[in-house]
Parts: sequence; structure tokens; C-alpha cells
Amino acid sequence: MSLVSSWVARWAPLAPPGKVLDLACGMGRHAHHFAALGHPVLAVDRDASALIHAAGEGIVTVHADLESEDATCAAQRALILRPGQFATIVVTNYLHRPLMAALLASLAPDGMLIYETFAAGNEAYGKPSNPAFLLQPGELQALADAAGLRVLAVEDVHVMTPNEALIGRICAVGPAFTLPNVKLDVSGGLSSQE
Repeated sequence: MSLVSSWVARWAPLAPPGKVLDLACGMGRHAHHFAALGHPVLAVDRDASALIHAAGEGIVTVHADLESEDATCAAQRALILRPGQFATIVVTNYLHRPLMAALLASLAPDGMLIYETFAAGNEAYGKPSNPAFLLQPGELQALADAAGLRVLAVEDVHVMTPNEALIGRICAVGPAFTLPNVKLDVSGGLSSQE
């Protein structure tokens, strides 16, 4: 299984208690990370074979195609993305704009969004190269603002690992979120404040 994203690892210790949604979870690297931190996790992906690896203690897996418009998929999407039910939402390497409003509405008022995916310009480095799957500059910030979220950090970065890519990422929280007693250390990690 691949390593946990450094962006997710950086913010995960601040995640409030409660259910975590790992959307487009793939083989579950982030689902397993949050489960190890003691969170119940709902891991959703349309690839049933990947979900075999995502399964584990504290993790409920759901095979679902949330992009399809057929009645069955729409009902499943409505069930998964019920308003205000997730303490934390984690999404990496996935973008489906028609899902964003329902996704953000499913975040609890004191919840945390950790989102990271490919950005415009990534076509110079390979796939994805389709603009439908690439964030535009400022797009995550605008979505967070429209949803009434408070942004803790937002970045548009050029990364070299695991592969060279352009990435957009955000950590945003609901209006009722309170920061736990932690501080960032100089390496970007989090530690408890004594």
C-alpha cells in the first residue's frame, strides 16, 4: 500500500472525533491511517477490487459509483452524503465537480475537510491531463468560502514525489470547529502542546 499523503498526515491529528469519509479511497491508505488514529471510517470507491485492501478494523467499505446519474446511484449518493454527518472528509487524487456541493454539505459544522488533487498545468507531467479532473487556481478556496468553511491552509504546489505533479490542496473547517491544543513543529508535523 502506498504511503499516506504528507498533506493528510499533517492535518489528521487535528481531526475532530467522529466518522471520517475517505472518498475515492482506492486501496485505503488514508482510511487505515484514520482508523489507526481511532476514528470510525467510511471508505467509498467504485473499484471493488481496491476496496478489498481498504477493508479493516474500524473501516466500513462501500462500493459505489457516485458519478453516475442512474436512479440507484443517485439514491446511494444521497444516502452516503447525508448533510452534516462526517467529522472529517478526506479526498485525494479525485475531482468530480458535480459532487462538491453535496460533499461539503455532508461535513459536520465542527468538521474538517482535507482535500488534495491534481491542478491545472499537471498535463505537462502526465495524467491526469483532462481539465475536467484538474483544479483551477483558487478553486478549492472558492468552494470552501461558498460552503462557509474557515481555511486553515491552502496551497498550489509543484511536487516531486511520489511523481512530479502540480497539486492543489486545502484544509478547511466548519464554523463550529475548535482547534485542539497542538502546535506545528518546524518540520510541519503536529505535536501536543504541554
